[in-house]
Amino acid sequence: MKRTIITICLAIIALQTTAQQDSTKTDSSRLHTKYLADITVVGRNSRADVHFLPEIVGVNINAGKKNSLIVVDNVQGNVVTNTMRQVVAKIPGIQIWESDGSGIQIGIAARGLSPNRSWEFNTRQNGYDIAADPYGYPEAYYNPQLQAVQRIEIIRGHGSLQYGPQFGGMVNYILRNGSEINKPFEFETQQTIGSNGLFNSYNAVGGETKKYHYYGFFDHRNADGYRQNSRYYNNSGFGTFTYRFTDKFSVTAELMRSNMRSQQPGGLTDAQLKQDIKQSFRSRNWFDVSWTTAALISNYKFSETSRLNVKLFAVHGDRNSVGFMPSAGITVKDTINKTTNQYNTRNLNEDDYRNYGLEVRYLGAYKLGKMNNSFSLGGRLYKGTTLRYAADGKGSTGTDYDMTVSDGIWTRDIDFNTINAALHAENIFRLSEKLIVIPGLRYEYITGQASGRNGFSGGNEVLLQNQKRSRGFVLAGVGAEYHVTSMSELYANITQAYRPVQFADLTAPPTTDVVDQDIKDAKGYNADLGYRGRFGSYLFFDVSAFYLQYNNRIGTIVQQRTDGSFYNYRTNVGNSTSKGIEALVEFSPVKAITDKSTWGDINLFVSYGYTDARYGNFKVITKNNNNQLVESNLQNKKVENAPEHIVRSGLTYSFKGFSFTTQVSYVSDAFADANNTVAPSANAQNGIIPAYTVTDLTASYRFNKNLNIKAGINNLTNEKYFTRRAGGYPGPGALPADGRTFFISVGAKF
Repeated sequence: MKRTIITICLAIIALQTTAQQDSTKTDSSRLHTKYLADITVVGRNSRADVHFLPEIVGVNINAGKKNSLIVVDNVQGNVVTNTMRQVVAKIPGIQIWESDGSGIQIGIAARGLSPNRSWEFNTRQNGYDIAADPYGYPEAYYNPQLQAVQRIEIIRGHGSLQYGPQFGGMVNYILRNGSEINKPFEFETQQTIGSNGLFNSYNAVGGETKKYHYYGFFDHRNADGYRQNSRYYNNSGFGTFTYRFTDKFSVTAELMRSNMRSQQPGGLTDAQLKQDIKQSFRSRNWFDVSWTTAALISNYKFSETSRLNVKLFAVHGDRNSVGFMPSAGITVKDTINKTTNQYNTRNLNEDDYRNYGLEVRYLGAYKLGKMNNSFSLGGRLYKGTTLRYAADGKGSTGTDYDMTVSDGIWTRDIDFNTINAALHAENIFRLSEKLIVIPGLRYEYITGQASGRNGFSGGNEVLLQNQKRSRGFVLAGVGAEYHVTSMSELYANITQAYRPVQFADLTAPPTTDVVDQDIKDAKGYNADLGYRGRFGSYLFFDVSAFYLQYNNRIGTIVQQRTDGSFYNYRTNVGNSTSKGIEALVEFSPVKAITDKSTWGDINLFVSYGYTDARYGNFKVITKNNNNQLVESNLQNKKVENAPEHIVRSGLTYSFKGFSFTTQVSYVSDAFADANNTVAPSANAQNGIIPAYTVTDLTASYRFNKNLNIKAGINNLTNEKYFTRRAGGYPGPGALPADGRTFFISVGAKF
């Protein structure tokens, strides 16, 4: 595969020398057809916080895709604690788990998918993977501090061709890199205080000369938390240095290090929620994540329309948890054992992630007839290793964070390995001045393997079943745009997607479970049909319908052996379908009347997501109290954690350096389990997740380009709500969101 990628790169270089050299622009009268470099900040001179991605940015093709670009500097919301309902308010249909008031763990999803640590999105930073393992364990334990983020790119389903799994699409956090600074040295600071002991200090330096630019920041945040037993701290540092060897060739080196530790207050029952939403019955549960990412990125610009990008990246992550986690759940209190006069021993879990990857992408152009066309080719090599350790009941009896194993032997000691190689190609065919078609293909090769000890039985090791899955397959898709006007377009796409077999599906306990040797990756497709654009400077809109087919979902059914014993059989059990509408309208009545206003501007927006997510043929086999197998089907049941309606609206008034924003977020109810249980269970792990409405206020004033102040109130009406029911960590039980809080922030540049 390495030789293949090298051959492709050499062929690309040869191809570009014969490509059309005079095709430097493609209908430059249209903004969406310009070729933009990676460091270009779309909307730099605008107050708008949401934009569409141009057709081509760097070496990536965005044409025909449902996409959004968030300019974080322009977001009128609380970015200090990564309050995502405010940051992505204008991205319709984004569901958010708000069970972590620190904002360190971001959980977002769309189209009826699970928000669990954003694992249905391909989560990236500066264009490369940052999840634990994108194939076997795609949870994003680390998310960047949004004060350090320049912009956020979100591409829905059609992005699977360029970025690989998942069904949700791709989220890319692009960090500040100094490209906005036009002097040798600049210092930036942002100091924030707020409710519940919140303190955040963000400090950065950057600069630019003719040959290089650099940027580095250090961010510290700590707070006591909204609930009891929920204090946390987070330290993050980042440095990037770009050297321009020539006007065409540059190399960037970057390094990020983050460490967070938080006390986990645990879940509550529904009765406890009504009694006191701040209370906690877990004081000894802790969560600790250390994350290091490194990358070496080179860019070569053959011409305005021909570019080569090579990324070499690594992720070293450690995720640790310690706590009292009885199988009965939150109803069992963590109290002093009367026999020992101590607390009970705690459970320990540790994951170490060691991942390395290489991505090569090339953008080229050629002429077909009278039309200039563009193509993108890419290759990827990736190796991921996850070392997983667990010891139930072998932790300390203390109260602080402590990962010491009492006898020094982990009960479970498992190695997971992933190898991935991929090739992709997309082409923009310009059939006329208004119509373009974008077909694409992606080839994936994946190997997933698990080995190690899954526990002890009678003093003997219980080794994992021999699990190894190797497969290769092709994904295909096609998109199209019809430019109705120079600033609006119809777009459509349909693209295959997949979600690989997860590590958890390879580690079933051999004494109780059996894994289907023919278990398959979940596969399906996304389709979009929409109309987007702007009219003048007063109306911005994007209205579309989507359809998501999710096949080969993996689940567990109970089976019986010939000797009468029962076992859990992990296999593909069914499918689901999501369909709906995603709409955003932003309107300025002032700009609709006049280009110049002496008393300021008013912006109104509404984003609406309607999702009907239901199971199709989905077989369930369970054992009843009489030891008989009972078969049922989830057909037409609603998918769990998939609210039908998500509405976010707001108003912003701005005048000179002053801005005031109010936002209202409504999320309808959802089920917590696939059986669509309505009445809450005694342990609060199943039952309805009620609808809720949250109102936020934010105001800011920029004295000049170097000095600003910002303040806000989150959850103005002190709504008491929760967004998820957890079956395990960090619950179990219902996990409350934060009530009313405030913050005030002062920033300066020198």
